[in-house]
Amino acid sequence: MDTLSHALWGRGLFGFRGHSWLALWFGAMPDLLSFGPFFLWRLLHGELFHGRPPLEAIPDWTFFAYNLMHSLLVAGLAVGLVACIRRDIAWAMLAWVFHILLDIPTHSASYFATRMFWPVSDFYIDGIPWTRPEIWYSNLAGLLLLFLWRAYTCGLWKRRKD
Repeated sequence: MDTLSHALWGRGLFGFRGHSWLALWFGAMPDLLSFGPFFLWRLLHGELFHGRPPLEAIPDWTFFAYNLMHSLLVAGLAVGLVACIRRDIAWAMLAWVFHILLDIPTHSASYFATRMFWPVSDFYIDGIPWTRPEIWYSNLAGLLLLFLWRAYTCGLWKRRKD
């Protein structure tokens, strides 16, 4: 899934208990901490290009960061530790877990398959790439429905009593 969609899913699902910006951050964080440093490195070296970079051009540390940030074990441990101290923040951090759950079926084996149990296992599912129209448009429809539901349940649409 694209990073913006992850952020919006995080905000829509886990940002309604007073930490909307944290939920937005944790929704996008796995991709930002994985690919952000690589993007900055490429930018500083004047090596930007359109589209996804070939796997050979991506340094090993980006794969390490991706596996670390996209591990259900790592995310679960982090959320669990924070829950012992601040349950309200742990709720927003669940956007990180949801990010991983969205990536598992929407990343193919050919490009950044999500190794959900890393570092214990390299197991992954060969999913359907999120760039496919049926996945992309389903994602947009889901986000639209989620935010319409949030607007309705937060009282943005008042029912008139006649």
